[in-house]
This record gives sequence, structure tokens and C-alpha cells, in this order.
Amino acid sequence: MKKSKKRDWGHSPKLLRKYKLVLMDSQTYEEKISFLITRLGVLVGVGATIVLLVVLTIYLVAFTSLREYIPGYTNLTLPKQIYELQLKVDSLETESRNRGLYIENLKRILSDDDLFEEPVPTYSSKPYYDTITLRHSAADSLLREEYESQTQFTLYPSNMFTYPTVNIGNIYFFSPVNGIITRKYNPIQSHFGVDIVANPNEAIKSILDGTVIFSDWTLETGYIICIQHQHQLVSVYKHNSNLLKQQGSMVKAGETIAIIGQSGELQTGPHLHFELWYDGKPVDPEEFISF
Repeated sequence: MKKSKKRDWGHSPKLLRKYKLVLMDSQTYEEKISFLITRLGVLVGVGATIVLLVVLTIYLVAFTSLREYIPGYTNLTLPKQIYELQLKVDSLETESRNRGLYIENLKRILSDDDLFEEPVPTYSSKPYYDTITLRHSAADSLLREEYESQTQFTLYPSNMFTYPTVNIGNIYFFSPVNGIITRKYNPIQSHFGVDIVANPNEAIKSILDGTVIFSDWTLETGYIICIQHQHQLVSVYKHNSNLLKQQGSMVKAGETIAIIGQSGELQTGPHLHFELWYDGKPVDPEEFISF
């Protein structure tokens, strides 16, 4: 059996065979220029020339003004010129209308007629609220009826001073600081927490695991830090001298979050004003935490 021979075009003797190209004078047969070439060299040269011509053509079409002469391409400044011409046409139209009105008035003056004035549109800036009619959509009316039917027979009206119906006494709270309570919880006087006096530079701890939702300084209560816990619980620590956690930080129960102080205009000395909120309502911290 005959073995099939593979052709290696890169090492083909025909492609690599050298030829001598000579330029001679046709009359005297004097040799002017001569150089050696190969078929592979000619193919590479022709291919490189074609690629160069394609790249040059693309460049001329994309980045020069020669593309305006190619069908399908327009002048880049044409839209701007059209816009300017439209403005000029509008100005000429307005000027022509004014001149026509001027000539018409001259004719009326000569004929002792009343002057003609072009009507000017008037716009009233005073809204007429008595003409506005509001209509409820069918979906809005159905939603209102559904909400009213669910809340009209409720036995527990909303009151911010009522205790939550869910028992949170089974939750173990860490004490924020150990000290003496100098002012108790009194929502009637808008005192929604307890004031605790402790040693200077005493560390304040988080009562539960949670996320810091506020950590900043206020004019009345100084440095404040608020922590969102599970079971819709929020703890608030006011009048601190320094805050150790930033907003968005995750804290563990018993972790130090601030240092006791007397910052803010409403302070009466070094102490911690501590508040405990459940379901958006304040509760007495002494009923759940032992200070």
C-alpha cells in the first residue's frame, strides 16, 4: 500500500525556490536592478499589501471627511445646519408677520379705521380648585372597605403607653450598666426610659444581639446609639461620652458599645439614659432588666 504524503506548504521546495528578478534596458540589455525573490515572499508581500489597503480604507471612511462621498453617509454638521436654518426660518416668519401687521395698521391709519392688534394669548396663574373633581378608583374603594372591615371591631385601640400583648419577660437581657437608678420610667412626663448613675468611664453593653441602626451626636441628648434586636425590640443608649460602634455594625449581647458620659444639653451629670422599645412602643426597662 502506498503511504499518503503530507504536504508541508511552509517548507515546499517550490515556495522556497529562489528566483532572480532582473530589470534591464530594452535597448542595450544593460542590467539595472536585480534581486532574489521566492513564491512565498511574493504571497506574503501581496497579502500584507491587501491588509494595509483595507486598514487604510477603513481609517479614511471612519475618521476623515472622505466618507461624505460614499453613498449612505451624510455630513456630520448637517443636523446642526438644519437646526440653525429652522431658527432663521422662525425668525423670518415672525418678522414677516410683524411687518404685515405694521403695513395693515398704516392702511387703517390712512383710512381712519381702528388699529388692528394681534391677539396675545393670556394665561391665568390662579388655579380654579372648585372645578377639580377627585374620583376614587374601584381598586381603591375595595381596599378601603377591606381595611375598615378588619379594624372596625378591634378590641385593642392603638395607644403608645399600653404594654405589648406579647410577653417578652422570658427573654434574658444583659444589663447595659450596673448602677443606681435616679429617675424612673414615666411616659406621662415624656420620660420613656430610666436614668442610671454609674462610675466614670464605665463601659455600656448591648442588652441583646442586634444591629446598630443609629450612632451619632445630637444637640439635646449628646452621643446616642440605637440597636435593633429580634422580636421587634429596640434599645436606646443616650448621653454617652464616646461611641464604640458605627451604624450598621453587628453586636453581640454583653458587647461594649459605648462609654458612659454627660453629653448633650439635657444631661444632669454623668449617667446613662436607657430606653427599651417593643413593637414601636416604650416599655419600662425595670420590668425586664435588673440594673
